Amino acid sequence: MAYWLVKSEPGTWSWEQHVKKGADAWTGVRNHQAKAHLNAMKTGDKVFFYHSNEGKAVVGVSEVVKEAYPDASDKTGAFVCVDLKAVEPLKTPVTLAAAKAEEKLAGMVLVNNSRLSVQPVTADEWKAVRRMGGLKP
Repeated sequence: MAYWLVKSEPGTWSWEQHVKKGADAWTGVRNHQAKAHLNAMKTGDKVFFYHSNEGKAVVGVSEVVKEAYPDASDKTGAFVCVDLKAVEPLKTPVTLAAAKAEEKLAGMVLVNNSRLSVQPVTADEWKAVRRMGGLKP
């Protein structure tokens, strides 16, 4: 199993909307590096849901329920999406500032390239963020 982080502006698609929808397509990615990460996702992989711009925090955990397929919102046909299902909220959101202050997360993509909308997370980073968010690793 691999671990990932996806980002969404809460005004566009929030954790609450994701939870209400259940499983939904993660569309709208238009960056080739992020596309490569979507293509690498496998069913059952775990995903942190991060609110960008407003809040700047990991707020929940999702799971990949359908692997990459063509993104219908992309008229060029160049990009893909995956389906994600909300699993659980973090008890305490883990802010970008808190992640930057945590020594164990010094190498995390979020800390070093916070603009990338889909990014890998190592197993150790996954455990650290879950602990920080009040969840069991």
